Amino acid sequence: MNKTYKLEAILWSVAFPGFGQLLNGHLIKGIMFIILEFTINVNSLFNQAIMFSFLGKINEAARVVDHQWLMFYPCVYMFAMYDAYKFAEGENPRLSFVPFAFAAYFVTIGLMYSPNIIFGISFGPIWLPMLSLIPGLGIGFIIRFILIKVASKPNYSGRSS
Repeated sequence: MNKTYKLEAILWSVAFPGFGQLLNGHLIKGIMFIILEFTINVNSLFNQAIMFSFLGKINEAARVVDHQWLMFYPCVYMFAMYDAYKFAEGENPRLSFVPFAFAAYFVTIGLMYSPNIIFGISFGPIWLPMLSLIPGLGIGFIIRFILIKVASKPNYSGRSS
């Protein structure tokens, strides 16, 4: 069986959670993520909200989406991406999960704030969470960098021997 490389696994997981796991040969996990994605998607009316959002009908998107179901989506989506990345061929950098976790957190916050009007604009339940991904990943990478730097410093008590 050919090995799946990290970029391939993560891009297929971006396309549909669970596909990266299937490529990595983790059939049960892949099927589980596909079922979770399908269940959340159908119950939250996510595809309909996406369609309305891309057509510029933000109010209709906000009206149809079920936030109680959609709140699960960012964590499932980002964890599926991380899992596909982690088990694909190639080195796993230290603390590589941190940007994924912060991205899920920020997208969830974006979803929670999506009913609000920000700077006079209603971004809705699709665009604000998507825009929240950018600072989530950025802060995640910064925190990962800081954690690696702090962990790599030798212990220094400040006392001379």
